[in-house]
Amino acid sequence: MTTGITCCLGLVGVAGVGEARQSHPDVREALADRAAVEQRASRDFTRAAPPVAAPAPIATPSPTPTRKKAPKKVVRPRHPRPVAGLDQRQMDNAKAIVDVGRDMRLPRRAMVVAVATAMQESDLYNLASDVVPASFDHPHQGSGSDHDSVGLFQQRPSSGWGTVAELMRPAYAARAFLTALVEVRGWADMSVTGAAQAVQVSAFPDAYAKHEKRAVTVVAALA
Repeated sequence: MTTGITCCLGLVGVAGVGEARQSHPDVREALADRAAVEQRASRDFTRAAPPVAAPAPIATPSPTPTRKKAPKKVVRPRHPRPVAGLDQRQMDNAKAIVDVGRDMRLPRRAMVVAVATAMQESDLYNLASDVVPASFDHPHQGSGSDHDSVGLFQQRPSSGWGTVAELMRPAYAARAFLTALVEVRGWADMSVTGAAQAVQVSAFPDAYAKHEKRAVTVVAALA
């Protein structure tokens, strides 16, 4: 009996070992299949590297448009430097005459006649009149006593040249003289004396000639 049991146990043992050896290939195949599945799964979750962003374009500043500089305007001094032996007040009065001539677009010859006339009539000073007390109410640079004559050109309010207030303004007096001058037929072809006398009707018609040279110098400096 002991031997039989031993044989049976031996057979059982042998059978168990045989079964274990027979099942081993199945386990390996299962493990191999599982590994293959995991390997495929790991490949499925593999992500590609993110695309590299292209660098942003650098903005190029647009060129600043260049503006052409406007030509500088010639600014004439308010008080020009005196020439030809004049003082500052005389030179300023001469400038008032020339400025009016330029504004009226008259030739330089007209300005020379006007300045020479004022040199003879008032020595280029804006004169009040001792005969006209109202003339002293306005800016003046001395006085005269030739009837009611006032201003640079010694024009008479009673003769229709203008009011006392108007004639005491150098610019007004100059415009009144030059307006009368250009109305004289052929004035541009006359001598300075002839043109001045045609306007002023002076008792001393030849007195203007001596001022022509200085008048030319003064007008050249101002115009």
